Amino acid sequence: MEYGELSDFLRKRREALQPEDVGMPRGRRRRTPGLRREEVAALASMSTDYYSRLEGGRGPQPSVEMLGSIARALRLTLEERDHLFVLAGHGVPPRTTRACHVDPGMLRIMDRPRDTPALLLNRCGETLAQTPAHVAFAGEQTNREGMDRSEIYRWFADPSGRVLYQEPDRTNHSRMLVSMLRGVFTADGPKSYAASIVRALQKLSPEFTELWERHEVGVTHSRTKRFDHPVVGELELYCEVIDNRDQQQTLVVFTAAPGSESAERLQLLTVLGTNEGNFWKGLAGAKTES
Repeated sequence: MEYGELSDFLRKRREALQPEDVGMPRGRRRRTPGLRREEVAALASMSTDYYSRLEGGRGPQPSVEMLGSIARALRLTLEERDHLFVLAGHGVPPRTTRACHVDPGMLRIMDRPRDTPALLLNRCGETLAQTPAHVAFAGEQTNREGMDRSEIYRWFADPSGRVLYQEPDRTNHSRMLVSMLRGVFTADGPKSYAASIVRALQKLSPEFTELWERHEVGVTHSRTKRFDHPVVGELELYCEVIDNRDQQQTLVVFTAAPGSESAERLQLLTVLGTNEGNFWKGLAGAKTES
């Protein structure tokens, strides 16, 4: 582990970032060039003391998970992330097809629309990042484990989670998810993570099996989606999908027509903020108990 090089690299990358680059307010009396250590620690979901010791060249070797969080907080490119892992003594991590390292350009886009539901997905439908408005809209999705991290898996393994969607959007969404998984399965082969999801869902969901056997490909998102939110009611939202071909990640953004009733309800949801997430936590708790 190269303590001196690691310390210098972390400090230089931190100083190169401005609060505006990560969606934070600048505030007054900012003398530190770039971000403060406590701001990086907050973005990486770790203690300020831990990050400070690491940047200061002290403390134990950070885990792979910690390094991944720091890479995301500092908006590192794939090359910079690889360099960070090498300096920390872990070697270059494999660039798996699940692409869990979030592209910094995508994060910069997500940092801007604080009042807009948006999420970033990898090829297997795992949520890598959400705006606060999307957490209020659909619940926290980045803290799940195993196959439950994949929206595709959750959609068929636990259909009660479809509460937001109205028909015919539910049917189209089912077809689109299976088509999406089919494309990844075909590209990655029978020993891939996508194949593991397929096998698991074939045992759990007759609906999935029936759709899988259709062998549909290229089924796309409907641009206009109708939702039935449990608190603010019906929403008609425009769905914009932005693909990052280099890292094979997809940014999904939901907006409402200006001046519409849906726009007013979406604004109310934004005002409610993360308190709205309590509903989704309660729903998850009820599923666990059942």
